[in-house]
Amino acid sequence: MKKWLLLALLACPALALADEPPAAREWKSLTPEQRQVLKPFQDQWRDLPPERQQRLLHGAERLKQMTPEERTQAHERLEHWKQMSPEERENVRRRFERFKNLPPEEQEKLRRAHQWYRDQPPERRQELRQRWQQMTPEQRQQFREKMLQQQEQKTERQQERERSPKPREKN
Repeated sequence: MKKWLLLALLACPALALADEPPAAREWKSLTPEQRQVLKPFQDQWRDLPPERQQRLLHGAERLKQMTPEERTQAHERLEHWKQMSPEERENVRRRFERFKNLPPEEQEKLRRAHQWYRDQPPERRQELRQRWQQMTPEQRQQFREKMLQQQEQKTERQQERERSPKPREKN
C-alpha cells in the first residue's frame, strides 16, 4: 500500500504539493522590480508569513500590469485605507466578504450600480449622498431596489439595441 501511495505522489507531484503552504521567499530572491514595489516591507519581510509574502508578490505583479492612471487610483485607495480607523477597516472587510458570497448575478448588478454612480457628475453624486444620509433604512432599501431596477432596464435596452439589425444606408 505504501508503495502505491509513494508511486502516486511521485507520478503527481502537484498533488503532493497542493496542500503545502507557500514557502517563504528571501528578499534577495525577489526581482529588482518586486523589491522596488515592496520596499516598504523590506525590514519586516523575513518575519512575514509566507502566505502574506505571496499576497504581496501577487499585488506587486498586479501593480506592474496597471496603467499609470490605475496605479494612481490604487495609491489613492491605499492612502484612504491607511486613514481609516480599525473599526472602519473591519466594516469594509465584512462588506467585502458579504459581496464575495453573493451570486455572480448579484455581484454584477452591484458593479453596474456602482459604475452608474461613478459615471454621475460630482454635483449629482453629492446630491445623492445627501439624500441617502437623510433616508431611513426602509427608504434606503427602496432606493436600492429602484436604482437596480432602472439599471437593469437600461442594460436590457442596450442589449436590445445591440441585437436589433442596423438600418441600411441608402446610396
